[in-house]
Amino acid sequence: MDPATFGFAAGRRRTPGLRREEVALRANISPTWYTWLEQGRGGAPSTDVLNRIAAGLMLTEAEREHMFVLALGHPPEPRYRDSEGISPRLQRVIDAMPASPTIIKTATWDVVAWNRAAAAVLTDYAQLPREQRNILRLIFSHPRVRTVQEDWMKVARFVVGAFRADAMRAGAGAEIADLVEELSRTSPEFAMLWRENDIAAHGEGVKRIHHPEIGLLELEFSTFSVEGRPDLGMIVYNPATSEAAERIASLMALREQQGV
Repeated sequence: MDPATFGFAAGRRRTPGLRREEVALRANISPTWYTWLEQGRGGAPSTDVLNRIAAGLMLTEAEREHMFVLALGHPPEPRYRDSEGISPRLQRVIDAMPASPTIIKTATWDVVAWNRAAAAVLTDYAQLPREQRNILRLIFSHPRVRTVQEDWMKVARFVVGAFRADAMRAGAGAEIADLVEELSRTSPEFAMLWRENDIAAHGEGVKRIHHPEIGLLELEFSTFSVEGRPDLGMIVYNPATSEAAERIASLMALREQQGV
């Protein structure tokens, strides 16, 4: 840990890294209290103190979680952070699945990344304003998305339950309040489903859609967490039959010819 990174002169030090006084200064706690923490004296630290130390040391989310486990015996409570997109490497991962529509969503179900197959089969998210790239808004507010679902009410009930579970798990209750209020006001179906308080696991399942160009498609979906990014989840839709795979491949080839 280079002291210069944290604004301290390196100079001559008996041991590498920051001194206790420097860590305490960056964490805005007293050097005595920090010394007691290192020595296991004074009882368990509060979550506020641990968060200040984590911020002062510029710990990654994984490092912060490890510190909480060491200090308190359990991970920190969920703390939702708004996503600012994904890395180019992760985009290349989903682009490497040309026949499997794949999206990456936040805990509040905003779609932040997709591959070409997702744009062709599901929704061309690039054509939507950023604030409209939300799965719940699409399900309850966009007639085209509604009409392509084979059983819209079944899909809507599942989406609401899984959305509620994801948002609560991520500690994003405050962040979804405006969206819930908006959809409750504009969609009687959403208001009814939200009042039911159902919870659904979003792990895997089957999705059937009526694509306007290639007909009924049966897709198997699996959901994955993104390591190091607890705010993100990846959903991969694989063709459930060889026929569906061939029709998606034909659609992708046609779009390639059209330069789409």
